[in-house]
Amino acid sequence: MKSLSGIIIKSTGGFYYVEVADVIYECKARGIFRKKNNSPRVGDIVTISVPDDGYCSIDEIRPRKNSLKRPPLANIDILVIVVSTVEPSPNYLVIDKMTAAAVDNEIEPVIVVSKSDLKPGGELLSVYKKAGIKAFSYSSDNKASVDAVKDYLKDKVSAFTGNSGVGKSTLLNVLYPDLKLETGEISEKLGRGRHTTRTVELFKIGDGYVADTPGFSTVDLERYNMIDKENIMFCFPEFKEYLTSCRFTSCSHTCEKGCEIIKAVNEGKISESRHQSYVSMYNEVKDIKQWQKK
Repeated sequence: MKSLSGIIIKSTGGFYYVEVADVIYECKARGIFRKKNNSPRVGDIVTISVPDDGYCSIDEIRPRKNSLKRPPLANIDILVIVVSTVEPSPNYLVIDKMTAAAVDNEIEPVIVVSKSDLKPGGELLSVYKKAGIKAFSYSSDNKASVDAVKDYLKDKVSAFTGNSGVGKSTLLNVLYPDLKLETGEISEKLGRGRHTTRTVELFKIGDGYVADTPGFSTVDLERYNMIDKENIMFCFPEFKEYLTSCRFTSCSHTCEKGCEIIKAVNEGKISESRHQSYVSMYNEVKDIKQWQKK
């Protein structure tokens, strides 16, 4: 029996697939994790035992720097939020809920504006760059825009999300042309047939990974990663410099007189759409009790 350390790249049917130095081990998790309500997640760095025969076992889950309940992912560096300029048109509230969920989970949100060849995405880019969020304009026929996104994601663990029709799959295929080939190879090794988007899976891209996340939507982020009302303000990076300057320490930053954030909005320092999203999010959760979130 030997002990190895690796990363969980896939979980399905009670089995976990752990990559160690380009070798994939099929593992079962010890029951203690389930008893502690801390089941392994894709992206976890784990220690496994490899016996001479029988199943390998996950013995230890290393401390996580972050995690999401749905989709069940851990240790994500970047959440790439793909937004189209048209068909569908951008929904700022949906985008802002996603960026806030990322920040709340200590994941860097990155906006990629697609279909900029059909309609310029300057307004979208301006809103998020003003907010201090990295934002890219992307077009599949513009190699420079593709390279800029790819370079930023280099050596990172990234998860992609976006509403249906925004071009997420197209973007992934343009960024990583060999992704389909690698997907087929991994699935063949695991004996599970060709990969489908029924489970979360990490695919190795150079020295980094990209997560294929089925059904990763704002609904999941809202339901399973709900932000406490006291924390929402901290999930809007552009609010930070104004938070200690309001007239009242109990300021909710939604409508009060003497609120420095509202003043910054009126002065054009904070985008109006971002503040509107904050107010909507605050009002959605302000009366929800802790026990209702479980």
